[in-house]
Amino acid sequence: MTNSRPTAPVLTSVEAALFALGAAVAFQLAYTFQALSFLVVVYLYCLVQLARLNTTRLAFYVGLLIGLSAFAPQLMFFWKIFGAAAIPLWLILAFWLALFLVLARLCQAHLGRTPALLLIPFLWTGLEYFRSELYYLRFSWLNAGYAFSDNLQWLPVKQLGVYGMGFLFMAVISLSTLLQLKQRVAVQTTLLVVLAILSNLPARSNSSPTNSSTGIQVAGVQMEFPLESQIIANLTRVIKTNPQVQLLVLSEYSVDGPVPETVKTWCQKNRRYLIIGGKDPAPDFQFYDTAFVIGPSGDVVFRQAKSVPIQFFKDGLPARKQKLWESPWGKIGICICYDLSYTRVTDQLIRLGAQALIVPSMDAADWGRQQHALHARVAPVRAAEYGVPIFRLASSGISQIVSSSGLVLATAPMPGEETIISDVLDLKGPGRLPLDRMIAPLSVWVTGLTTGWLAMVSIKEKNSSSIQPTLT
Repeated sequence: MTNSRPTAPVLTSVEAALFALGAAVAFQLAYTFQALSFLVVVYLYCLVQLARLNTTRLAFYVGLLIGLSAFAPQLMFFWKIFGAAAIPLWLILAFWLALFLVLARLCQAHLGRTPALLLIPFLWTGLEYFRSELYYLRFSWLNAGYAFSDNLQWLPVKQLGVYGMGFLFMAVISLSTLLQLKQRVAVQTTLLVVLAILSNLPARSNSSPTNSSTGIQVAGVQMEFPLESQIIANLTRVIKTNPQVQLLVLSEYSVDGPVPETVKTWCQKNRRYLIIGGKDPAPDFQFYDTAFVIGPSGDVVFRQAKSVPIQFFKDGLPARKQKLWESPWGKIGICICYDLSYTRVTDQLIRLGAQALIVPSMDAADWGRQQHALHARVAPVRAAEYGVPIFRLASSGISQIVSSSGLVLATAPMPGEETIISDVLDLKGPGRLPLDRMIAPLSVWVTGLTTGWLAMVSIKEKNSSSIQPTLT
């Protein structure tokens, strides 16, 4: 069977090697240096060009190699946590990149150049959303949108969302490829230059001052698996240095069980609200990784369990439901650590009307600085997406108080044992969902249908080629 549909010229070996190297290097530079975050579009451009590889098998192995070169250096802390099991985890992440190149190449081979380029933004977004949100080993870090987490205020994250940014970049790159050479170069160069400028503009502060009726003076202190005596001592230290504080936050797993009576008594004595991470017992010796809210009366006034326990860890049972804390200042959503990485968790809190998110987290100090830095990319992106402030208190850093525009107002470093972080969390109107919450699920369906169709075509061609005419 021959295909008369127009296709782009097949890459030579040298071109393929240069595009593969360019993709890996651009990704590393974009994720390592804030000023070079715009190079993520070079990474995406190289991937689009690699759809012109000569064979499907080659596309898969090149994609796997790029994925390992891009992801493994950023995730070397996997080795500290999982040992040799880090290798298959790196390969699983690289697989999704390999699958993208395979699908992009097959679309070009069976549909022709133009339909394939029109499908590429959907294929990219569908695979990125599926691997980030929809299956057991879901892992959302290192997607294209997070590269811009250090300066979000000048980019359309509020409107598009983290997955929508990747969709937009892929759409511009793919559609401009259909233009004549001079026009294509002009469009793609303009995209690169505009992103380079926007991602390096100075951050701007919030345009409106904090309203005293909607602002909460919050504070937290970083402690990793503290003793009860350390908790009490540090809470007392916080209110001495920040006497105006109204709400205190401690990290996930600050206590190894329900909240001790000594901590409840402290809240009652000092007339303060406290959010603290602990364990809520469950049947059969199980537990829920839970954030408890202790009121000035010394009672637990609210609790929220973790929705997405970390795979391969003893991290408790998943939450049975999500609710908002109807605080004295407004509706506050509480999600725990890893939960913030998943839009399917945080979106629900926004749908319920959350005006702010508070995130007790436990990042172990011995996981290393790179793990903490990658995790710290999430909160500014979520705040910008939803238009709500976020207070993320981590056990050993990097803790953050982020404005509703994605600007980090205060931060505590890693390592930072017993470091205090405080600022005002300004609760205004409820948040809103960006456009990619519709685009990404649609892309998953498009990708699934395309994959199914390509599989059927491949089977049909294989069966046809296996039937040889009998010579008599």
